Amino acid sequence: MARVTVTYENHIAFVRLTRADKMNAVDQEMIDGIIAAGQEVAASDARVAVISGEGKAFCAGIDITGLSGMMGRDPKEVLMPRTHGHGTTNQWQEVAMIWHRMEIPVIAAIHGVCFGAGIQLALGCDIRIAAPGTRFAVMEMKWGIVPDMGGMVLLPKLVRSDVLRRLTYTAEQVETEQAADWGLITEISDDPLAAATALAETIAGKSPSAIRAAKKLIHLAETAEAQDVLEAESRIQSQLIGKPEQMEVIAAQMQKRAPVFK
Repeated sequence: MARVTVTYENHIAFVRLTRADKMNAVDQEMIDGIIAAGQEVAASDARVAVISGEGKAFCAGIDITGLSGMMGRDPKEVLMPRTHGHGTTNQWQEVAMIWHRMEIPVIAAIHGVCFGAGIQLALGCDIRIAAPGTRFAVMEMKWGIVPDMGGMVLLPKLVRSDVLRRLTYTAEQVETEQAADWGLITEISDDPLAAATALAETIAGKSPSAIRAAKKLIHLAETAEAQDVLEAESRIQSQLIGKPEQMEVIAAQMQKRAPVFK
């Protein structure tokens, strides 16, 4: 697929933006490539995915020149049709939301710059690991527009309302330490791809069905009423415990702990 590569190793899907000469700026080919990569990973037997960017940056945002085909068209005709994601997203929103909906955990390894479309793609991931000195910006206000690639679904889950408003109103750039303080990223690492890979290996070593169930339950916990979450906890747990492979995991852990109870 254009602009993006997907490789697999040890049950990990490595998704890499490959437009390094343009700092992985998003044009139509990149949009198509990211969505196709998400569809491929979702259909694979990968247990976790890692998204990164080649070259000097994770993603510099939208390449306006690469989207020149929009010029002269009615914006409603371009933006309003729901073209992906079970009728909930347009293609720009699907760039981030396909990863947010992914049944497996997704980790972003971020360096250089993470602007506009890039930050919204990263927000679609479960976990974000960034290099020191990385710059982040919700860039749309610079162009007189608003975040429209899933940012208004994803940002409120991570940052306070005042931080959300400041980032959106100003389009100002913030560096890694401030991003971590505000909740935009999970952790800082000198080598974010190595750190993301190590974390992915840890996750891939856990029960695949339990990891998928946990992601589903966490999503519900962030959106549903308490009584629905409590019911889902019990239902999902009973489904897991009823599976032979989960009983093997439980039995193995009990064996490890056996001396504690003697």
